[in-house]
Amino acid sequence: MYEERFPGLRRRGFLAATGAASLGALALAGCGGSGSEGSDAKGDGTPKRGGRLRAAFAGGGAGETLDPHLANLFADAARAKAMYDKLADYGADLSAQPRLAEKWESNKTLDRWQVTLRKATFHDGKPVTATDVLYSYRRIAAPKQAFRAKASLEPIDLDASRATGERSIEFVLKRPTAEFPNVLAAFGAYIVPENASAFDKKPIGSGPFRFVSFAPGRSAVFRRYADYWEGAPHLDELEFIVANEESARVNALLGGQVEYAHELNPATARAHEGKGQIEIVRLRNSAMQAFCMKTDRAPFDDKRVREAFCLIADRKELVDGALSGAGVIGNDLFGKGYEYYADGLPQREQDLDKARALLKQAGAENLKVTLDTSAVATGFTEAASIFRDQAKKAGVTIDVKMGSKDSYWADILDNGTLCCYRSGAMPIEAHISQRLLTDSTTNATRWQHKDFDALYEQAQSTRGKTERAAVYERMQRRQYAEGGFLIWGFADWILGTAGNVKGVETRAPANTLDWARFDKVWLA
Repeated sequence: MYEERFPGLRRRGFLAATGAASLGALALAGCGGSGSEGSDAKGDGTPKRGGRLRAAFAGGGAGETLDPHLANLFADAARAKAMYDKLADYGADLSAQPRLAEKWESNKTLDRWQVTLRKATFHDGKPVTATDVLYSYRRIAAPKQAFRAKASLEPIDLDASRATGERSIEFVLKRPTAEFPNVLAAFGAYIVPENASAFDKKPIGSGPFRFVSFAPGRSAVFRRYADYWEGAPHLDELEFIVANEESARVNALLGGQVEYAHELNPATARAHEGKGQIEIVRLRNSAMQAFCMKTDRAPFDDKRVREAFCLIADRKELVDGALSGAGVIGNDLFGKGYEYYADGLPQREQDLDKARALLKQAGAENLKVTLDTSAVATGFTEAASIFRDQAKKAGVTIDVKMGSKDSYWADILDNGTLCCYRSGAMPIEAHISQRLLTDSTTNATRWQHKDFDALYEQAQSTRGKTERAAVYERMQRRQYAEGGFLIWGFADWILGTAGNVKGVETRAPANTLDWARFDKVWLA
């Protein structure tokens, strides 16, 4: 029955996602949003109501769930966004924007925050209350659970936090946290009704679409929620269709079996862009592309060697070759275009003479090093080969080692010395806290400096935004000079749509508020 409706997805479109797909999405996923006025959306004209939009995503096989707290893959996040809301989400510049939270305010010491909820209802008509929020966060943070947002909610003392009214909550924090709104916007921190449990049978959220049906690994159907707090969607219905292979998603789009195809590769985009058959949408600055140098072991425990490698990189050649030009060059700092990004630092260029001189000073002439890579992410193997050839010109021999797609992200966290790496959109503050502090759980560069940790604590206890930005700039300057991330580019995230699909936001990096924002899309 299903295959008859969607013959273009038949053969290999429903293969279960491998562990690599799951881990790849984990490494790429950040947080979310945009929603500012004057946003640049694809398509002009007056929105039209009606119709069903079918969206093809890579999925997670028969084990898929609609539990929003288990969201990991992009398909999970898009389905969760259709049905549920968070207290906040991320704008295109990765600043936190109010969602179910109408406003928030801190005390002078930044360790207590009062959050006021807007008037919103769940799909069964019941109001969204402070009790629902506390239940949701306590469920995520439960000791025996492994929900995605658990680490993000860690700053909150949920035992001490309490409802101060039906729509007001006092969050008590374990330490000063100036960027607490980022916690509210954390990936997977969705609000569910108190005591909710039947997520795959009769899930109830407060999002723009209501549940209709769900076949794990195949399809999920949702219908517009007329009483959505931000206004009812233009679409009558939304269907998510699982197609794990990019070719299956593209063929379904070309064949008219879907109107939206997520995650296309640059070659596909080049082949179809401007041809009139389908529309190509590029979400800029969506995925950081980098090489990770482990700073706690030879040869990268010498900052001169790290700087030399940053000077070996021809970033344009890497973007053109590994990303087929679908991206922009990086400057060894995360978050280009995001809030707090230190854009005043000079763009690093290839300088082989200086690189050779630094390696000689460090006693690392004729250096040989292994570069771990894998086919786990687009461009990884190509980037490794290109960088190997670039390094050869500086007298460095790189041995490219192919890793398992299933275990790559776990393997490179603690092992090896140099590896390919990527990350999706998240606030610069979150990148620092998750990857660059001594006790960060995903510290792939092994950057561990107590004075750097102290600067982060200073930023989090600084109330004024201008003063806080100055601290973040100091931290980024330190990373630029001595860090272990060689960030050579930022990849576009590429979507395909049918010509009649309008209202798709083009300035929202993947996993931000206006990414996969189907309540704002219409069929012309």
